[in-house]
Amino acid sequence: MRQGMWLGLAGALMMGACRHEKPLRLVAGGDPEAGEHLIGTFGCGSCHVVPGIRGANGMVGPPLDHFARRAFIAGEVPNDADYLIRWLEVPQAIEPGTAMPNLGVSEGQARSIAAYLYTLR
Repeated sequence: MRQGMWLGLAGALMMGACRHEKPLRLVAGGDPEAGEHLIGTFGCGSCHVVPGIRGANGMVGPPLDHFARRAFIAGEVPNDADYLIRWLEVPQAIEPGTAMPNLGVSEGQARSIAAYLYTLR
């Protein structure tokens, strides 16, 4: 029993250590921890599954796991910080007619959300 308890504790510690990995891609002016909070504030999890965000289990949009490794954003533009920031601010500017709503995300907020998404390997 004691060995199982230690293994469980070790697993929990490893999961916690992985949660805030360094971003795979850097976003100037972005703060991944602020981005994590903003994802919850803007309700992104009502449409998307977002790893590390409690209750983010929406099934409308694509899951955002492994976001940093994806080649494209919305299948339209390369997955780089400038496009991602623009997508988060005004999705229709990237993909007219998209179901992704304009949530009123400021540029600074978009930078932090992008910084968080780029931690999702």
